[in-house]
This record gives sequence, structure tokens and C-alpha cells, in this order.
Amino acid sequence: MRFQDAALDARAVVYAGIQADPLVGRAAALLAEATPDQRVLARAVMNGMSTDAEAWRSMFPSLFGPGAPAEGPERERSEAILAASLAVAERGEQVRSMVRGAIVESLTELLVRRRPGLAAAGPGGGPVVRRERRILFDGVRAEIHPYDVTVEADGAAEAIDCKWGARGISSDVLHQLEDARAHAADEDEVLTPILVVFDAERSCAVRLERETAPRAGTRIVGLEQLDTLAGR
Repeated sequence: MRFQDAALDARAVVYAGIQADPLVGRAAALLAEATPDQRVLARAVMNGMSTDAEAWRSMFPSLFGPGAPAEGPERERSEAILAASLAVAERGEQVRSMVRGAIVESLTELLVRRRPGLAAAGPGGGPVVRRERRILFDGVRAEIHPYDVTVEADGAAEAIDCKWGARGISSDVLHQLEDARAHAADEDEVLTPILVVFDAERSCAVRLERETAPRAGTRIVGLEQLDTLAGR
């Protein structure tokens, strides 16, 4: 089992530009510190149905209502998340979709890097947590699409795919993750496939009920359990 950088094709060039957008890094950093309610706010606003800040404040009384903190770090983070989410919502539909995906990937990377006990360096002295990497197995045709985030640690490798919503869960995604785990096992390697979905666990469960692809060895992480990526 070997890890390899993704090919620098047209898709990679376009997406690299999206990932470099300061809004992506800002939103991901805010969401890494966010409470579950703040993450639900971000998901709702970034869907782009409305860019009316006051309307969103009225819909989230736990964050902005009379019983919520009127000032302090929690209120400041809620306001910052609302502002960043509105900035995403104001993008065109196609760009908004790519920005949201990049935010989920960046958030996932930030959380995984916080995991206690994760070594500072991987095989050959390189970083353990990487982005946009392919996984190669002897005698197996390489997948075209790279994994969004990988943990490249001996005996504890992970292949992580990230989706904005439960609609992104598909047979192709589940097969790719489960096949990677099986191919690693064939080489006496341990590889944990993880599917991170920035959506409610209930929505993920409903989507998974329609899928027949194997997923017994794949860990599904919904919005409510994001902090488990950091070992919390």
C-alpha cells in the first residue's frame, strides 16, 4: 500500500484555487471551534436559500435569542460563523457548491490534526495528515479520484472522503472506501475508511437505507459527531 499525490489535471488546478480562497480557511477555522448549534447554523445558511442575516438570527434563538449570550466569545463566534456563511451563500450556485466542499475538507483536516497521539511525521519524515492523495495497491488499478484527507501512519492509516450533504453518499463512494480497506487487508495493512458528511446523522441514515453497497468497515461521521475526528 502506497500513497501518492493526485495528478495535476484541470480539476486539481481549479480546485486548488477554491481551496486557497481565504474564505475557506476562515470558515473551516471557525467551524473547528464551533458548537453543534453553530455548525447547524453554518449548514443552513450556506445552502443559499436566504442572505438575510436578521432572518437567520431569528431562526436560531439558541445562538441569538434572549437566552443566548449577548456578548463574549460564544456570541462573537456565532456572529463570525453567520458572516462567513452568508459570504458563502452569496456566491453563485456552482462556486458555492465547490466552496462548501472545500470547507468540509479543510475542517476535517483541522480536526484530524488535533487528535492526541498522532505522530508529527509519517513514513520518510513526511506529514501524517495529507490532502488530495491516491492510494495504490499492487496489482490493482488506481482510483481516478483521490481521497480528500489521508492519515498516513504505519498500522493506523485512514482514507477519508468528505461530503457536504447526505445526498453525496452514493454507491460509488461507498464501494471505493470499502474496496480500499479490502485491498489493504490483502496486503496485511490496516486502513480505516471514513466518510465525513456535514449533515445530520438522521439524514445520513435515511440516505444509507437506500444504498446496497457494502459499508460494514466504513465509519460514517455526521455533523453531530465531527469532534470525534479530533479524538474528543
